[in-house]
Amino acid sequence: MSRAERVAALDAWLTGLLADAVAGTPPPRQRRGGSPPRRGTDGLALVAVGSLGRREMPPYGDLDLVLVHEGRPEIAALADALWYPVWDTGLRLDHSVRSIPEAVSVASTDVKAGLGLLDARLVAGDADLAARLRTATLASWRQAASRLLPQLRDLRRARARQVGELAFLLEPDLKEAYGGLREGQVLRAAAAAQLADEPSAEVEEAYAFLLDVRDELRRRAGRPVDVLVRQEQRPVAAALGLADEDALLREVSLAGRKLAFVADETWRRVESSLVRRPRGRYRRVRREPLAEGVVRQGDEVVLAQGAKPAADPGLLLRAAAAAARADLLLSPYTLKVLAVHSPPVPEPWPAEVRWSFLRLLASGRSAVAVLEQLDQEGLLSRLLPEWDSVRSLPQRHPWHRYTVDRHLVEAAAAAAELTRDVDRPDLLLVAALLHDIGKGWPGDHSVVGEPVAAAIGARMGFSEPDVATLATLVRHHLLLPDTATRRDIDDAATVDRVAATIGNDPAVLQLLHALAQADGAATSTSAWSPWKAHLVAALVARVQTKLGSAPSAAPEPVLSPTQPQVTAAPLDVAGGAVTVGVEDVADGQQVTIGAPDRAGLLSILAGVLALNQLDVRAAKMSIEAGYATGVFAVRPRFGRPPVPEILADAVRAALEGTLPLVDRLRQREADYQQGGVRTAPPRISWHDSEVSGADTGIVEVRAADRAGLLYRLTAALASEGLDVTSARIETLGGDAVDSFYVCNPSGTPVDDGQRRRVEAALVEATRGATPPVAVDTPG
Repeated sequence: MSRAERVAALDAWLTGLLADAVAGTPPPRQRRGGSPPRRGTDGLALVAVGSLGRREMPPYGDLDLVLVHEGRPEIAALADALWYPVWDTGLRLDHSVRSIPEAVSVASTDVKAGLGLLDARLVAGDADLAARLRTATLASWRQAASRLLPQLRDLRRARARQVGELAFLLEPDLKEAYGGLREGQVLRAAAAAQLADEPSAEVEEAYAFLLDVRDELRRRAGRPVDVLVRQEQRPVAAALGLADEDALLREVSLAGRKLAFVADETWRRVESSLVRRPRGRYRRVRREPLAEGVVRQGDEVVLAQGAKPAADPGLLLRAAAAAARADLLLSPYTLKVLAVHSPPVPEPWPAEVRWSFLRLLASGRSAVAVLEQLDQEGLLSRLLPEWDSVRSLPQRHPWHRYTVDRHLVEAAAAAAELTRDVDRPDLLLVAALLHDIGKGWPGDHSVVGEPVAAAIGARMGFSEPDVATLATLVRHHLLLPDTATRRDIDDAATVDRVAATIGNDPAVLQLLHALAQADGAATSTSAWSPWKAHLVAALVARVQTKLGSAPSAAPEPVLSPTQPQVTAAPLDVAGGAVTVGVEDVADGQQVTIGAPDRAGLLSILAGVLALNQLDVRAAKMSIEAGYATGVFAVRPRFGRPPVPEILADAVRAALEGTLPLVDRLRQREADYQQGGVRTAPPRISWHDSEVSGADTGIVEVRAADRAGLLYRLTAALASEGLDVTSARIETLGGDAVDSFYVCNPSGTPVDDGQRRRVEAALVEATRGATPPVAVDTPG
């Protein structure tokens, strides 16, 4: 059933209910000398507000009804006769009974009620009464706009902070997220107050699409729901004739961005209209020159009187750069003029055009809103045709908070803060804007994006060496963070591989370091934590030393068995003593544990740390004269720093067999089990060529994260006779990416047969199995 059919059916049903209510409710007796009682629906109107009033009633929607009356003493009985049949059907009903003065009084003091009454539509009854209600409430809304609209603005901004922006959510709230259906209603309210234009056809089209998505979502869910959850996205997309869930999210994002963009502009207009200005017959508007053909007029940027956009290819970017540098926006009219009259930019770009573009990017945060203006008018895609491939493209990774295109803009803004740290800030800014451009095509986005970035750089007029550098930056923008978090950066082979990958070029290393920081900052705090920043900086220092572009003194190791700040008293066990020390480091603590060496010791220590709710990020083991020292970089899961005495006691109990690690970890996992755990199979790969020494290999495990995973993985490796010398642990959203440096105690390489057994054991460990080597008895 379509929305129109649903509304027509409800109107017909409600019309019948009102007729039955009137027929079944006897009028009061006429008082002597008084006016005769009203008959039928004279002076009585059933008015729909909300979604039914707007003819947008979704499946399982609420009925918002107002019974308007004028001189009907029996109104209470009429209302009861009308509402009870509605309640009997199980429909949710929001109802009120008002006279016109009462409705006007409520609308002038309550912003939500006033907003709802703007949608008032006669369903049945006295049409003249309903028309007078609408006229009166509209006049009241306009009169109270200076007081009510700021309240409405604050309500929407508070809701946006709570729910987020529709355009950038993987499970968006179609109604309440900023840029959702509420924005369409707010735009109409501002127009009703005569403080903004009526929503354009593009806005109405975006709004109608979101209505279609919500209707289909509710039909699928069979209940009143407005959040487009992941499991419903594919069937909703199919019902709407879209290719897949990504296509659906992209269209939702585009609609949300359009509504949010117009809402932002509308609020600026409303706020400007509500500002009290000095009285005067003539008021001159100050015009301040910003660049050739560009001036500031009030709080926005416009074209100068003598500007000729049709004959000036550089005017578009010159105006955009001037606006961003002044922390202003281009006026809507100026945007329209530039969109219609700006000629294509010559290729390669003239130096002045490229300089303006770089000046725009270098403006940092203030450039984000200006670039969004260019994007909404189609001007950004005109400058960079490849932009269309990533425009509003969703990223299905929990650590990404933006669509691909917005992430690129945010990365460029973050890079603007780092331009003084590099010798070529121009290449850094452009690389930040293009580093994920390959996500618009199939394949590895770094590989695919390399030629795309090279083509764009050449079109922009960069020299061949600069184009090659841009391509390298895009191709290897993940090199430093991936290597730092998944490889032992104290291993000379790791440093050699990074240096060889970048062509032993210190300038490229410098740019990649800044690009990694900008990329991480534009992703999320979980993607670029102080710990990761520390690891990347340490890797860069080692590569700089290798390339001779830094002092030759060896950088400090990431995990250093130095004297800890807090140390527990030694506890004796069979074969030696257990010592535990804790030291504060970047974004967490370093825990140093000393214990007698035995098979599976690393697994036991990892299990103790997991029981104490400590997430391990890196680990390193060293053995001397039968005594092992484990150094762990940890972060408390719930903010409580590790206590050395508690850890030492737990390690001793585990070594003596009095602490049942397997059972305790299984219970801990059950206590913190979350719904919707991913069931994708783990990926296990070997990277022997990236490590020094023929007897050592790297095995990398990618799997769904779970409590005690590191404990089980290290136990699996020990069960197959492998020693773990160091480990790098990274958690990205719900995924764990753990890399282990392993070797046979005998010094022999890991052969193919042993690899197959190790892989099988690791797969079982990711499913929750604990190999028999990690027993709870000493041995």
